[in-house]
Amino acid sequence: MRRLPPLNAIKAFEAAAKLVSFTKAGAELNVTHGAISRQVALLESWLGVALFRRMKSQVLLTEAGKKFLDETGPALDRIALAAIHLTHHSDPVILVVNAPPTFTLRWLIPRLSMFQRRHLGIDVRLTTSVAAVDFSKSEYDIAIRGAAEPLSGIASRPFLTESILPVCHPDLLQKLPLANPEDLARHTLLSYSTEPYRWQDWFGQVNAAEVKPAGALNFEQMYFALQAALEGLGIALIPYFMVADDIAAGRLSAPFGALGVRTRRYYANLAPNTVPSLAQNAFCDWLEQEGRETMKLCDQLMAAQARMGSPAHAVRPASRT
Repeated sequence: MRRLPPLNAIKAFEAAAKLVSFTKAGAELNVTHGAISRQVALLESWLGVALFRRMKSQVLLTEAGKKFLDETGPALDRIALAAIHLTHHSDPVILVVNAPPTFTLRWLIPRLSMFQRRHLGIDVRLTTSVAAVDFSKSEYDIAIRGAAEPLSGIASRPFLTESILPVCHPDLLQKLPLANPEDLARHTLLSYSTEPYRWQDWFGQVNAAEVKPAGALNFEQMYFALQAALEGLGIALIPYFMVADDIAAGRLSAPFGALGVRTRRYYANLAPNTVPSLAQNAFCDWLEQEGRETMKLCDQLMAAQARMGSPAHAVRPASRT
């Protein structure tokens, strides 16, 4: 027989954890702040562990609370979706997700099977684009875009931090070492039409604006510039999270580490002034969880590089479980 905690308490906890507020959770569930507080306290007593840190003007999840949310959120989504499927004759819920091509190929598709295993009743259909998000003209439920700030007038959920920095094949460093940015004058620089961070911006950040590269190759999409870097054709400015596995395996190197790095975030954008569906919420929750795991891997790799005092290459982070 399963030993389950009080389900109403779990529902109250999940709302409070996602909104980081007992008051907002109460408004969402149409109960009082006090009712949420009592249900959370009941759950903490049942589990024998604190899920929140209660301060004067806010509450924060403890590490135990974060772990519990990672498990209970998807579980509640599965229960809700199972009920919807039964009442709709088991028809799958179609969720159209639009994202940039290289992001889709390098990050989203390799992880999508994990979402599908958890949510068998959601049929995710991927489309790709780098065009501006416009829900009035496009037929998608979620639009993923990288941006420095949330899109104006759009309901956005951040899920991943992007650090853009130079990467290249390790063989290039054997032939022409890169001790400082001025050494790039001996190399070919790769760029692409959709790049969010240009080489001239990077040189400005590292006070080397006068450096002129030996050559330049320009591509239409990031994917082509990345493939060129993997083939040893030159050095490209690429989001670190997209190449962390290649760096860990020694296929690529980050010769300057975090020097001149520029960061922005990836957002899951939803149509404004609408209530997100269960499928949308489930997908966004999953994106956030995967984003946290990706950032852990990137942090491990960067920390290993810092300890070694050398460029980031051939350093394998701890594997995911």
